[in-house]
Amino acid sequence: MTESSHLPVTILTGFLGSGKTTLINYLLNHNQNEKILIIENEFGAVNVDSGLLKKNANIEIVEMTNGCICCNVQGELTQALHQLHQKRLNGTVQFDRLIIETTGLADPAPIVQTFFIDDFIRETIQLDAVITLVDCEHILKQLDEHRVASLQLGFADRIILTKTDRIDEEQKQTALDRINKINNKAKIFVATKGQIPKHQWLDIHSFDLDDELEVSKGFFVINSKKPLTSDFKPINSNYAKQSWNDDICSYVFEAGELDLKKIGAFTEQLIEQYGNDMLRYKGVLAIKDQPQRLIVQGVHKVVGFDYGSIWEKPNERISRMVIISRKLPFEELKQAFLETIAEE
Repeated sequence: MTESSHLPVTILTGFLGSGKTTLINYLLNHNQNEKILIIENEFGAVNVDSGLLKKNANIEIVEMTNGCICCNVQGELTQALHQLHQKRLNGTVQFDRLIIETTGLADPAPIVQTFFIDDFIRETIQLDAVITLVDCEHILKQLDEHRVASLQLGFADRIILTKTDRIDEEQKQTALDRINKINNKAKIFVATKGQIPKHQWLDIHSFDLDDELEVSKGFFVINSKKPLTSDFKPINSNYAKQSWNDDICSYVFEAGELDLKKIGAFTEQLIEQYGNDMLRYKGVLAIKDQPQRLIVQGVHKVVGFDYGSIWEKPNERISRMVIISRKLPFEELKQAFLETIAEE
């Protein structure tokens, strides 16, 4: 099956009250000629959110309760995806896109892993991105009191800020600073009452093994093909001394051309030792005597490798790896990463 025939899937997450349902309703009102199937997940015996969605001819809703998709990876979600694929093939249910709206208390990790550990799902469905909504009015309190709020941010490919009209610029910047400490890989956008162009959060192909690796500073994105700006500093072990209690942050490793065997051994040991702590990671690496970029991308201990496009200019051959993780011994790992540099 070609990649273009894969069903695109977006995971929409965010803490309670962050505006997920409002975002979907806006999409449904401004998205003609495309049928969307939504998997709604809620803790408890009754799914309240599905009743808030404005149903029309372009929407189909599958309800799941008792938190099943975040508590049982191999269970109800996997079965539902198999069944939906079969119904799509035989025409029982017609849809062009799938959105999984998780409960505000869900850890996205098991949901994301579902799309990698099941062979049938991997061959028929393409996970597009994890989108995390952030209630700017309450995010600092949520991060202080609920660890899952950090996990939701850590997995994000796109972060959408909501309720920014309820805070001043100083509060907004404080929220942004803390968000970027947790995840400096995700692009950040603002939505007012769910109003945001769909191209900013749909069809962004974040799980493709491509050459794109960007490090975000709030609304400003640094392209991986250019050197990092001088005022950007990778999050390091000093972050543990910050006043807040987030245990998830971003790490950036950077070097020149690498030795293939050495970087392979480094990556293998890194995943074996710290894979359970690494939420998301991606590397675009320059390998000595290899004209193409080596792409590494993973979720926890599930990792993929592939060669990407050719390096066009010698001065572009810079290896970078971004890791969103629970606390890592950064200085120790940075030194080990630098030891993979190829000999002249």
